[in-house]
Amino acid sequence: MTHQTSPRNPAHAPGTNATPDAGPAPAAATPRDFSFGVGSRLTGPDGQPRPGRTGTITTPHGTIQTPAFIPVATQATVKAVLPEAMAELGAQALLANAYHLYLQPGADLLDEAGGLGQFMNWHGPTFTDSGGFQVMSLGSGFKKVIDMAGPKAPSGQGADDAVAPGKERLANVDEDGVWFKSHLNGDQHRFTPEVSVGIQHQLGADIMFAFDELTTLHNSRGYQEEALERTRRWAQRCLDEHARLTGERAAKPYQALFGVIQGAQYEDLRRQACGDLAAMRTGFPDGGGSGGDALEHGFDGYGIGGALEKANLGTIVGWCAEELPEDKPRHLLGISEPDDLFTSVENGADTFDCVSPTRVARTGAFYTADGRFNLPGAKYKRDFSPLEEGCDCYTCAHYTRAYIHHLIKAKEMVAHTLISIHNERFTVRLVDRIRVSIQDGTFWDLKDEVLGRYYAPKA
Repeated sequence: MTHQTSPRNPAHAPGTNATPDAGPAPAAATPRDFSFGVGSRLTGPDGQPRPGRTGTITTPHGTIQTPAFIPVATQATVKAVLPEAMAELGAQALLANAYHLYLQPGADLLDEAGGLGQFMNWHGPTFTDSGGFQVMSLGSGFKKVIDMAGPKAPSGQGADDAVAPGKERLANVDEDGVWFKSHLNGDQHRFTPEVSVGIQHQLGADIMFAFDELTTLHNSRGYQEEALERTRRWAQRCLDEHARLTGERAAKPYQALFGVIQGAQYEDLRRQACGDLAAMRTGFPDGGGSGGDALEHGFDGYGIGGALEKANLGTIVGWCAEELPEDKPRHLLGISEPDDLFTSVENGADTFDCVSPTRVARTGAFYTADGRFNLPGAKYKRDFSPLEEGCDCYTCAHYTRAYIHHLIKAKEMVAHTLISIHNERFTVRLVDRIRVSIQDGTFWDLKDEVLGRYYAPKA
């Protein structure tokens, strides 16, 4: 997959006052510029229909064939990998982090640069999350531990206000939003639904997420209910602000807004959240901010977020798929393990994102069809094979395990780049194969083959 570089606008070139021919005015932004169409549907081994499906997401910057894995470019970069390399390995879109980009370099700077994709030289679709996960998880000091397993409250402390041992609480929630301290310098900041949506409009991604309150598996049922209701009210405020900014910034490409489904492990709360968000509407100017008829419109898609146990992943995604509109895409936040990908697709998720492929690469871990292995091990010192035989990635075509092992031992940063390219390609390719298997009716055979081999006991 390749992308051609767009020519630089001469009006922006240094040292020139040239004004290009404006031509016809661009069409004003409207929700009609974003769409999702369902393709093939998954059938179970028993011949009965399952929630899984293929589809096409259409955005102003291109299409995404689903199911699709969306690599994470946290600070407008996939760590250690050039955007051009991400395009070459088959990534269809990238997801950046609103919290981090707000703190550095600032959303206004990206807006001035022409948006996230232009800023980072990525010409395909882009996503930004709302910043809610980082505000809450960094605020309690648990960081990434807050999601799949949930933090354990220190002895004598209630889980509803838990803080990691030795950390101070950096985020505090109230009805209007969240006060938090920057993890960079301790400065205090305020995120509200309106602030989060405003930041994401400036960042300019094709797909944004509504601001929500993250809870953990150890929060009480009572707090889960309270936080869910607060997230519902925040979701409507996000939708209203999104409509206002879409009209105000009508000359910009349309940005889709996804609502976020919370509710932890509780079936009634998850289903309630899906129903609440699916029913939400607000008025958009149809065709921009100057005299168009009002267009009643809801969320463009939905993110399935929050804390959940791995064993219940498929069940929770399935609840949401039953409740959410069929004609809207569903994005599952934060997964990339092979078994989770199959489970999620089978139960109706369309897209996924996760930092894991590059995070484990920075420890020297690499993926293969036979499982995950750790390249710093001494047995790789004289192993002149590629990271994975038969892999079509750039790294495997040009470098050996022995060479990358040497780079790790020499603390050369390019080791992270080479392993990250391979791990991202492995994950993107796996989801591509899953998509094709739904189309040609071989999903269940592929699932048995891939998972049986990947999770087989190691010698």
